[in-house]
Amino acid sequence: MEILDSGTRREFNTGAVRDIAEGKGRCDLLPLKVISDLLHSDVLFNIECYIRTGSVDFLHMAIEQFVANDSNWPDIYTAILEVAKQYEQGCQKYGDRNWEKGIPVHVFIDSGVRHYLKFKRGDTDEPHDRAFLFNILGAIWTHENKPELIDLPFANEARQYEVR
Repeated sequence: MEILDSGTRREFNTGAVRDIAEGKGRCDLLPLKVISDLLHSDVLFNIECYIRTGSVDFLHMAIEQFVANDSNWPDIYTAILEVAKQYEQGCQKYGDRNWEKGIPVHVFIDSGVRHYLKFKRGDTDEPHDRAFLFNILGAIWTHENKPELIDLPFANEARQYEVR
């Protein structure tokens, strides 16, 4: 299964490119805590906790919970090998290491949440499980390596969230 391509790109100041986002909604702006309660989703809850606290540990937990409870993969090793296919197809679409040039964290969160919801809905038009993992890994990497691209509200909030 291949990554969908609209043929239209958006380019970031860093030189990185991604498929167009218009018309897809802004999943990074959703009230993920409310939605996580509604859907009983620890994955979405942990993404919300990251957005509000800036602790990448919550994104690690979201990945672990997705692999253990939602995905069809038997273990994290299989998940990583599967997401490597997403990186391969991304290179074919955008060029080698495009994502490392720098994409704002909210873009990874937006796309990751959208792919998670599409996976949970049962969409089979592209590998949404792999795309979810790719985006959350991209958010973690960007947070740790390109702090100038962190554009989420946790800089202004100090709420405490507990692991669930």
